Amino acid sequence: MSTVYEKIYDLWDRKSKVVLGGGDDRIETQHKRGKLTARERIDLLLDENSFVELNPFIRHRATNFGMDKLESPGEGVVTGYGKIHGRLVYVFAQDFTVFGGALGEMHATKICKIMDLAAKNGAPIIGLNDSGGARIQEGVVSLDGYGQIFYRNAIYSGVIPQISVIMGPCAGGAVYSPAITDFVFMVEKTSQMFITGPKVIETVTGEKISAENLGGANVHSSISGCAHFTGDSEPKVLEDVRRLISYLPQNNMESPQSQGSVEEDDWRENLLDLVPLNGTKVYDIRKVLEQVLDFGDFMEVQKDYAKNIVVGFGRIDGNSVGIIANQPKVMAGGLDINSSDKTSRFIRFCDSFNIPIITFEDVTGFFPGVKQEHGGIIRHGAKILYAYSEATVPKITVILRKAFGGAYVAMNSKAIGADIVFAWPNAEIAVMGPEGAANVIFAKEINQSSNPEATRSEKINEYRNMFANPYVAASHGMVDDVIDPRDTRKVLKQALEMLRTKKEARPNKKHGNIPL
Repeated sequence: MSTVYEKIYDLWDRKSKVVLGGGDDRIETQHKRGKLTARERIDLLLDENSFVELNPFIRHRATNFGMDKLESPGEGVVTGYGKIHGRLVYVFAQDFTVFGGALGEMHATKICKIMDLAAKNGAPIIGLNDSGGARIQEGVVSLDGYGQIFYRNAIYSGVIPQISVIMGPCAGGAVYSPAITDFVFMVEKTSQMFITGPKVIETVTGEKISAENLGGANVHSSISGCAHFTGDSEPKVLEDVRRLISYLPQNNMESPQSQGSVEEDDWRENLLDLVPLNGTKVYDIRKVLEQVLDFGDFMEVQKDYAKNIVVGFGRIDGNSVGIIANQPKVMAGGLDINSSDKTSRFIRFCDSFNIPIITFEDVTGFFPGVKQEHGGIIRHGAKILYAYSEATVPKITVILRKAFGGAYVAMNSKAIGADIVFAWPNAEIAVMGPEGAANVIFAKEINQSSNPEATRSEKINEYRNMFANPYVAASHGMVDDVIDPRDTRKVLKQALEMLRTKKEARPNKKHGNIPL
């Protein structure tokens, strides 16, 4: 009869095998590829000694193709919970040393169990993805496993923050789970995402392309928009995940944790020099954000995609805010298809998780062109209108310079639900820019003039003086106050404090139908 110590020794042996994953040789191969193991990644992601593993002894039930003779320690995925900055998070990390991290029935079961726990307990779920795709030997049950995960991604969307970190290959059905989650991180050079790999594409279409050029971090961060953050190493990416978590609440019923009041001088003299009065001159909106946010700290989302709009997270007086700002450096800050999608999704994330939205506006309009019209700029631009209108979090707008046409309305105007709208004294708010407006309104006078250019210049100034200033909009209540630019941080702090107890309901319905 075995003693209790023999039972404990057996337990330790079994756990040791699970911890070793695919064994020393495969771990060494993983390291040679410049990649960490699943457990090493978890250790970097979570607070020290906070990880608690769950379901380490789950095993596959497959018997075909010799699977009954193959062991799969941990079933190719490590799951559990721990803490980031002292706050509870749930995590799964696919183990490439076991079956290449391929997803089978019980592998998926482990992931689903940890997702369910995260939802029940109201805490973020972080997935560290490093997988060769579906476990072919298990057939359709592996595909069903993906479906079980996708379903939870969708149902828990807007309930708990969901973050995907791509740390290796992610192909086929595996890419759809990250695509449904809130944020996707990728590691440069070692992670890829694609529906069909290079070999399949070459066979079907004859196109030749490398895995990196097809679905690497640079592609998805700058061209497709499928990735929100990238980093040049796994430790850097995991540190950025920790940083992102600091801006977010645990779930949709909570607000982000305050970092406490900040002792900074709110008077910002530099703001006078950062935005040129001349509307044709460019500047970097990020310089303005640095002056307004606590310590100039801004975590930009999708910084290399749709660069004509800047979105991301910062803090004002220790409290998290979502920032949306036109970027005059690119396309004169005009809105196009991609920037509309980028803006709309960010608005909806902030609204889901009770993060106030501050909009810095300097927009010439929706970007013109046949390509934009045929690509559906009407439908895509409507997403911004829909997202701002639907959002019930505190919404503040600061009009820095230009606010023209439908884009003025779309960028969180009073008409679509802004709580507070501020404008700088040099702001121009009109149906269109003075140059274009004068050409339309005074076309007859200009054409019949003996000196058309002089008349045009005169009429442009006349229109500018009459309409292109913040006081006309302020007289109609569309602007709540015209402020000294140097007071921008102060008035934002005051407005956020005033709106802290805001409550706003929407008509009872199953859900709306955003123009996707």
